[in-house]
Amino acid sequence: MPKIPDQTGRRIVVTGANSGTGKETATRLAEAGASVVLAVRTPSKGDAAAASIRQAHPGADVEVRELDLADLSSVRRFAAGIVNEDRPLDVLVNNAGVMIPPKRFETVDGFELQFGTNFLGPFALTNLVMPALLRSSSPRVATMSSLAAMPGRIRFDDLQWLRGYSPWRAYAQSKLADLLLSLHLHTLSVELDWPLVSTAAHPGYTRTNLQSSGRSLGRSRPVSTKQRAWPFTQDVAQGSEPLLYAAVGPNAVGGAYYGPSGMFGMVGPTTNAPIPRSARSPELARSLWAVAEDLTGTHLPA
Repeated sequence: MPKIPDQTGRRIVVTGANSGTGKETATRLAEAGASVVLAVRTPSKGDAAAASIRQAHPGADVEVRELDLADLSSVRRFAAGIVNEDRPLDVLVNNAGVMIPPKRFETVDGFELQFGTNFLGPFALTNLVMPALLRSSSPRVATMSSLAAMPGRIRFDDLQWLRGYSPWRAYAQSKLADLLLSLHLHTLSVELDWPLVSTAAHPGYTRTNLQSSGRSLGRSRPVSTKQRAWPFTQDVAQGSEPLLYAAVGPNAVGGAYYGPSGMFGMVGPTTNAPIPRSARSPELARSLWAVAEDLTGTHLPA
């Protein structure tokens, strides 16, 4: 989707919008006329991103708000700010995440960091901002998953990885959970007869700082952010296309999954990506949703 449809008059929240696919997505949505909320953990980094967007696109309507997905109290504050303004929210883009920290860390609420940040935080945010989304005539939630969802498994007996922590397997679980979130939200929107469209995307192998920032946690020296343009990798502009399509593509549909069309789904123009076998069970998605409601204390509005 090289050209974004006109977004004038629409309000869109993008999490993790200070760098990588989040910043690229926010930039292109603002360029298309959207009012974009940059939801970021570190406001100073958000301010720098907003300044960069305004420099590239004078007159861009962007604002920065603090959101730490690893802290449910922060999620509640952010969501309350959106809902209490009594303005429609047209699109929520669940993009932010953390990837493969070298050892097990916990969120403020005691969840394993990747499961808490990548899944439980966005899950709670989605539930809590739903009243604002349902004020829109055509609301949408676009959630970023990953190719890592394919080998993922939901470990209901040890969701928080208290035993045998594996950075990659914990990451895969969290991204499978994101895909299941998107698919079950679609199911619920149909059951409740809501106009909400719930979509998911993955970026293939996109060169961003995500790969290095997670691995730098707990280290005295950060891991290098330099990445070579290996075959079957792509830059952030191309890698953001599936998420943008999921968020505002005019032909995107609920319950769909979008990703690159090239070899192994790692690079290339956006296409419908196959739902991996790991995410095809509606019962699994429903069970995970119920567990997430209990863990976060959040629910969709009645």
